[in-house]
Amino acid sequence: MTRLLHITTVAESLGFLRTQIPYMKSQGMHIEALCSPGPHVTRMATELGITIHTVEMPRRISPVQDLRALGQLWQTIRRLQPDIVHAHTPKGGLLGTLSAFAAGTPVRIYHMRGLPLETATGWRRALLTATEHVSTRLSNRTVAVGFALRQTALSLNLCPPDRICVLAGGSGQGVDAIGRFNPARFDATHRAKQRAALGLQPDDFVIGFVGRLVVDKGIETLWRAFDKLASIAPEAHLVLVGPFEERDALSPHVRQALENHPNIHLAGFVADTAELYPAFDLLTLPTRREGFPNVLLEAAAMELACVTSDIGPCKEAIIEDETGRTVPLDDAHALFGALNSYRLQPERARAHGQAARARALTHYTPEAIARDLHALYGQLLPPRV
Repeated sequence: MTRLLHITTVAESLGFLRTQIPYMKSQGMHIEALCSPGPHVTRMATELGITIHTVEMPRRISPVQDLRALGQLWQTIRRLQPDIVHAHTPKGGLLGTLSAFAAGTPVRIYHMRGLPLETATGWRRALLTATEHVSTRLSNRTVAVGFALRQTALSLNLCPPDRICVLAGGSGQGVDAIGRFNPARFDATHRAKQRAALGLQPDDFVIGFVGRLVVDKGIETLWRAFDKLASIAPEAHLVLVGPFEERDALSPHVRQALENHPNIHLAGFVADTAELYPAFDLLTLPTRREGFPNVLLEAAAMELACVTSDIGPCKEAIIEDETGRTVPLDDAHALFGALNSYRLQPERARAHGQAARARALTHYTPEAIARDLHALYGQLLPPRV
């Protein structure tokens, strides 16, 4: 039985594997995971049906703590003796590939889900670039979650072309448009209940955002755009689903403005975001960088049109003026205009949402991603003696 160990910095990131783990188990693989201790470890272990080991891995750059984590990871990998270590996210990729290489793990995969260096400057950008070089060179193969991300990695000379690939049609895990993200799961009463719980009226125009409330997600631009929209359309409301974070934190002024705005609703962290999508009329993601925007696929599967940034990974996830719209990066006026156009043309928003779901059903199936990944494992595994 092939033993597979996934490494991420936080347990929440293991949600990327929801659709892959059952498939890998059906192919006879034994799967475990390793991440930092935290409040979601037990929940994710139960949800995924796997054992999760814990080692404290700071998300921030911390040489002393990183060295300590590296030693503990090496000991754990030596004890577990996996055939494959599959490491995710920049910090998990760095520590995971380093410790797996030192432990002699035969197959090491780095899953590149985004490049924080894209919006970094100075010494931090240099350090983040160096960590990507280490992760890609110590792995047998780097998997990029999208074609635009792969091209960025190549343009930055982070990895040789023959060592970085994209699974199926792109994305990290596809989207479960048949099961979890299926609007047919929910009826009109669910929409009404979700809105009532958020303090919204049935006829309000509701824009949703799902993600971390940080600068890189374009929250400051979104606040300026929405504040202008609410000034001319009192029925417009913005629901922000996700936590505030200290890393890449919003300015105190912007955070206070979000918390005090009468038409902005802070839902915080939500374990099952599929429950909230029916409350929205539209989704927006004015992000400044992405690997591949999974939230755009989730919204598409839930028949929601999307307004997002005109960066490569986001343009990869939608078809312009057919499933959504893109606007120039950091342009609050353009974002306001796109959001307002959907408010004024609800039938267009519905048509784009329907087209988005049709595309999600054909282009981003989880099964295709899982099959490609399993085939990659098979290619990289040495022959059994």
